[in-house]
This record gives sequence, C-alpha cells and structure tokens, in this order.
Amino acid sequence: MTVQQGGILQVYHAGPLCVAGFGGKDILDTFSVKDIRDELLELVKENQCETLALDLTGVTLIPSGMLGLLASMRDLNIDIHLYNPSEDIREVLEITRLNQFMHLHDVEIPY
Repeated sequence: MTVQQGGILQVYHAGPLCVAGFGGKDILDTFSVKDIRDELLELVKENQCETLALDLTGVTLIPSGMLGLLASMRDLNIDIHLYNPSEDIREVLEITRLNQFMHLHDVEIPY
C-alpha cells in the first residue's frame, strides 16, 4: 500500500476505489475546510473515483461544509464509506440522515 502525502489527505489507494485519511489528526484543529474540500474533489475527479473510503480515526467533528461536500458526492454516483467516525460524527450523520447513504464502519487501523 502506497501512502501519498504532500497535502492534507494521506492517500492510501487511488483509482475507482479511493482510500484516504487524515493521519489520525483532527481536521478542525489543523486545516481549512476549503483546502480539504479542494483536495477531496481533486482526488475524486483525477482518479475517476466510484467509491471513497475515508479514515476518520482521530477526527472528532466534521465541518458542515465537508458534510455538504460528502452529500453532494451522491449526485456524482460516488459510494461513501466512513471508517471509525466518532460518536459525535455518528450523531450528526443520524440527525441529518446522511447515514442513510453513507456506510459507517468501525475497524482498528494501526498507525
């Protein structure tokens, strides 16, 4: 598995299945929402991504702008999988009903 770094995301796999994460960092503390959105959109478009798997280990909350981006990816026919979302993220996804089209998973990810 090759890890591509240099931006906000750590990209573990790119192609029809894009696997990326934030390296265990809480994105609100470190990065701007615009930069995250730009990088995610670039990853998805450049790799003709059909499935996006995001490792949210260490991320406590997702900014509303990023939730909007993930929701809009449904219009692009991209299947969204979120790994290790915090309880707060799960609650927001349930309240907004975004959990109805995003797949949530809990797995151990060694760093």
